[in-house]
Amino acid sequence: MRGMSEDLLGRPVRPAALALADGTIYRGRAFGAETIQSGEVVFNTSMMGYQEIATDPSYAGQIVAMTYTQIGNVGVNSMDDESRKPFLSGFVIKELFDIPSNYRAEGTIDALLRQSNVPGISGIDTRALVRRIREGGAQVGVLSTDPDLQDGDELVSRAQNAPGLENHDWVARVTCDAAYEVSDGAWPGIQGQLPRPGRPENKLKIVAYDFGVKRNILRLLVEQGFDVTVVPATMPAAETLALEPDGIFLSNGPGDPAAVEGVQSIVRELVQTKPVFGICLGHQILALALGGTTHKLKFGHHGGNQPGKDLATGKVAICAENHGYAVDAESLRAAGEPVRITHINLNDDTVEGLAHETRPIFSVQYHPEASPGPHDASYFFGRFREMIERVANGENVTGAEISQVGL
Repeated sequence: MRGMSEDLLGRPVRPAALALADGTIYRGRAFGAETIQSGEVVFNTSMMGYQEIATDPSYAGQIVAMTYTQIGNVGVNSMDDESRKPFLSGFVIKELFDIPSNYRAEGTIDALLRQSNVPGISGIDTRALVRRIREGGAQVGVLSTDPDLQDGDELVSRAQNAPGLENHDWVARVTCDAAYEVSDGAWPGIQGQLPRPGRPENKLKIVAYDFGVKRNILRLLVEQGFDVTVVPATMPAAETLALEPDGIFLSNGPGDPAAVEGVQSIVRELVQTKPVFGICLGHQILALALGGTTHKLKFGHHGGNQPGKDLATGKVAICAENHGYAVDAESLRAAGEPVRITHINLNDDTVEGLAHETRPIFSVQYHPEASPGPHDASYFFGRFREMIERVANGENVTGAEISQVGL
């Protein structure tokens, strides 16, 4: 039977349950779609930008728990979507505000998740959930907002038999179906309240591989004066080179980098002739193409407060990150490629940036576009522009030089 209580406004309250593979069960109130979904349960420490997080394709295959307690108070709007729809498997929060109060609001997070068949659960002890993940590591969970399936034993059994991120190509689920052009730049603000420098007049053409690219990354590439063509993740190198781009961009994306079908050989061919810049999953795939390996992190880096240190300058940037895998530094050294580590995460010393010593190639693990913030690392887009310009002018510039390694 579907016995439902009502909230203080007389609206029906649906039950929801989140079951982890280790047998832990959390019960709360349902929002979003009425369905059952499985995914790797992770937590995000950002205090703002829940819409950008929910629509980040890098979360495909994951159930995301927010550590900030109040979610939904500013609603959602079409301009802040980072992809065509939410690709995450579920959303976990402490307290849902479903009557937004913001002049930009066009709807609610509840409605956005309903439209995309994504379940949500509110009213649980998110501190206890985060503590369990931190201590035991990320694990698969099942989130049910179906009132007819709330049995804990059944949900735990489903979680124990559901696939995780490993060895699954999640990029295939989020990449675009066909190539397209991008012309929209960064949001101009309300009546020009966010003045920005003019875009360079000298247009440069780049091809952006869509492994799950965020829209704000594409906007900031446009702001750098690039003509941007976005292509599917498996676009053959020959077809990309036939477009005669000045450079190649490898985007962020979800899941296990080693499981993305056919991409390593494509990137291996592209780096022979073109300047290349990779972000997040693109950084990891670039490392794999250069002979390195990756490994899974205990609970990943998800949030807008990760410390990334530039080894060339000693400066530390507060970075937005969203990844569950990291590049193995020793594997790059063993591969024999002249690649330097340019940045590290100060929380665990994992690799956060790479630069090639003989080719115009560099990459970063975090998201320098940082929508909605912080913006400490946005300078990487300018570095990419400078590298391509110098190559176009006939200079023998390298990724290491652009990254100021050793200065």
